[in-house]
Amino acid sequence: MSAEMDALTVVNQLRDLAADPLNRRAIVEDQGCLPGLILFFDHPNPQVVYSALLAVRYLAECRANREKMKGELGMMLSLQNVMQKSTSPGETKLLASEIYEILQSAGKEEAEQAEAAAASCRRKAQFFLGSNNKRAKTVVLHIDGLDDSTRRSLCEEALLKIRGVISFTFQMAVKRCVVRIRSDLKAEALGTAINSTKVMTAQQVVKTENGGELIVPFQEGSAVLVEENTDIPDYLPEDESPSQEPDKAVTRVGSITDGMGWLSTAANFLTRSFYW
Repeated sequence: MSAEMDALTVVNQLRDLAADPLNRRAIVEDQGCLPGLILFFDHPNPQVVYSALLAVRYLAECRANREKMKGELGMMLSLQNVMQKSTSPGETKLLASEIYEILQSAGKEEAEQAEAAAASCRRKAQFFLGSNNKRAKTVVLHIDGLDDSTRRSLCEEALLKIRGVISFTFQMAVKRCVVRIRSDLKAEALGTAINSTKVMTAQQVVKTENGGELIVPFQEGSAVLVEENTDIPDYLPEDESPSQEPDKAVTRVGSITDGMGWLSTAANFLTRSFYW
């Protein structure tokens, strides 16, 4: 296995671990994982950079992590470098900008932000915060047919082809996908892409005024032209990703025990790769 594939495997594992809220504090507190993710921001493989940014975006969802992440050596400067690098794909720059803004605000008006966050959690059951970046928005999809890892893989491939999709996470137990997209991208484009799989259909989950949820089908004939994304490389194929083995899944709820063992392995890899 090449060094580049080793890096891709490690960063994808860290991304999957960070997707579980139970693992986020442990990853940030680990002495090797967060510095390693920062070093991945300068990796020559754009897929590694994007996956590392997505892992850090997950970690920043934990408010208790933000101050430490902001103060981590090289974090803010490396994010700026990704944002300013002419070779960075547009979605990569947008994701780096979103992380930068979240961390930049850490520690400022803390009480007010905590109150706003609590109110936000009561109003909406979504994975990503929607108020940090006015250039992005969150769409929650209910996907009929999202039954197993094969269907999830099809869904991932469909979403990754759409220009303007920043990131997404799945809630397999309730057949939902939470998608971060650019503000100028229509939600119907997501429905069109998923419906094109022929084995799944998507509906949008919206919040009602009283805080409830309403599942709204996309109107028949509302299919829109989907602009394909050619900037972001494909994710590591599912059959090559160690996180897809059911008995070794690291993103399931309650995986902190398994995850901690893998964190040690990741830290050892990062030590061998980056520290002399």
